Amino acid sequence: MKKLNVLAFVAIFAMGFAYVSCDSKKSVSLKTGIDSVSYLMGASNGIGLKGYLESLPEAGNIDAFINGFIKAAKGDSSLLGMTQIEVQSYVNNYFQQAQTKAAETALAEGKKFLEENKEKEGVITTESGLQYKVITEGTGPKPAIEDTVEVHYVGRLLDGTPPFDNSIERGQPVKFPLNGVIPGWSEGVQLMSKGSKYIIWVPAELGYGMNSPIPAIKPNSTLEFEVELLNIFKSKGGK
Repeated sequence: MKKLNVLAFVAIFAMGFAYVSCDSKKSVSLKTGIDSVSYLMGASNGIGLKGYLESLPEAGNIDAFINGFIKAAKGDSSLLGMTQIEVQSYVNNYFQQAQTKAAETALAEGKKFLEENKEKEGVITTESGLQYKVITEGTGPKPAIEDTVEVHYVGRLLDGTPPFDNSIERGQPVKFPLNGVIPGWSEGVQLMSKGSKYIIWVPAELGYGMNSPIPAIKPNSTLEFEVELLNIFKSKGGK
C-alpha cells in the first residue's frame, strides 16, 4: 500500500459528518476516525489499482472489479462458483493467452515497420537486421564491445505514444558497459563515433524479445532509440 498523505488524512478527518459520494446512487458517511481511515485506505489503494487496471491487456472493467472486491471484502467468497485455486488458474490462463496474442501482434507490426522503414532515405540496415539513421556524425573514436559509454537517449515505441524513457528530460546521461546491454544497443553504439547522434531501430530479437523490462513495452516489440554518444571509457580505464 502507498503511504497515506498526512495532510489529506487531516483534511478528510476534519470533515466530521461530511458525506462523500461513492457512485451516483450511494454515499458513505464519515462520522468517526475509523470511517475516515477506512475511506483513505480505500482511496489510497484505489490509486494503485487504477494504474493496475490500465496496465491490463485490454481496458479493465472497473465496475466488475469493484463489485468483486466489495463482495469478497464483506465475506462473500463465492467467486462465481470457483475455488480460490480455480480463480488463480483462470486469471493466469487469461494473462498467458493475452500476452501470447500481444507478442504475436507486436512481432508482426515490428516486421512490417522495418520492411517499410528500410526503404526510407538515409536508413541503413545491418546484416543482423538492425536499422539506423545518422542525425549527426561525430569525428571522435568508436567504442569497442568491452568499453563503457556515456549517452543521452530517448526510447520510443512505434505507436507514437510519449517516450518510455528519456535521459534528456531527466537531465542525467546514462553510463553502461556495451557488453551488458541488449544486442541492438551493443551493435548500434559501436557504429557511432564520439559526438554522434543516431536514430536506431531495434528489432525484437535484438531487443528484449519476450522479456519486457517494463509494462509499457509489450513482449516482442521493435523499439526506436535516439542516441547521442557523449563519452567512451576504454576497458583498461583510459578515456
